[in-house]
Amino acid sequence: MNIPSLKEKVTAEEWQLRCDLAACYRLVAQHGWSDLVFTHISARLPGPAHHFLINPYGLMFDEVTASSLVLVDQEGNKVRESPFPVNRAGFVIHSAIHAVREDVQCVLHTHTRAGVAVSAQRGGVLPISQQSTFVLAALGYHDYEGVALHDEEKPRLQKDLGAGSFLMLRNHGLLTVGATIADAFLAMYVFETTCQIQLAAQAGGELITVDPKIIDGVAHASRVQTGGLGGSFVWPALLRRLERTDPTYST
Repeated sequence: MNIPSLKEKVTAEEWQLRCDLAACYRLVAQHGWSDLVFTHISARLPGPAHHFLINPYGLMFDEVTASSLVLVDQEGNKVRESPFPVNRAGFVIHSAIHAVREDVQCVLHTHTRAGVAVSAQRGGVLPISQQSTFVLAALGYHDYEGVALHDEEKPRLQKDLGAGSFLMLRNHGLLTVGATIADAFLAMYVFETTCQIQLAAQAGGELITVDPKIIDGVAHASRVQTGGLGGSFVWPALLRRLERTDPTYST
């Protein structure tokens, strides 16, 4: 698609955010987490207005570019002209979180088979893997209310996520938040892997659970594993791979 570049029309800060968010869309597609055009990732611009970037509805994730991302306000109005619409359900979910979580730059939502499958299990995430311990330390659950089209659902989404980084949308999918796009992506990688491992383990024999005391110490373990950098520790390597395989995201 021939989409005019916005590089010279936005601030350097917004352009970098656009490039990182477009990269995140491409990486989600590469990992097989996309659901045609029906899920969404957003990134909030700095400032009190709480404007955020979200995908142009109708493009596949491997088509999203830095210039095609749509900038909207908290009412769903386009802040900058764009030929693309915005998914209403995506706006409701993302605007709810960006409105109350000043510490969150990025919100990432998926409908993967593993994620939806575990979200439909009464027990939710089970403490049966190393990956699950990181999720359980900051996990909330939100009951299914149908396709998220109504503003009335926002307070419940906000309450159920609370101060956490992981939200399991019952019968629906997974959601992660992060102080950076890199943090939200790494959290989703861990969340999705947790669900895949759980389904594989449930197909085998009796499950062994992790000692709850271990979960209490995972925040420290996470800092040690990433040198205190969180998602930023792995993000440069992910971008290098993306540059080798799919470099058009930054146009």
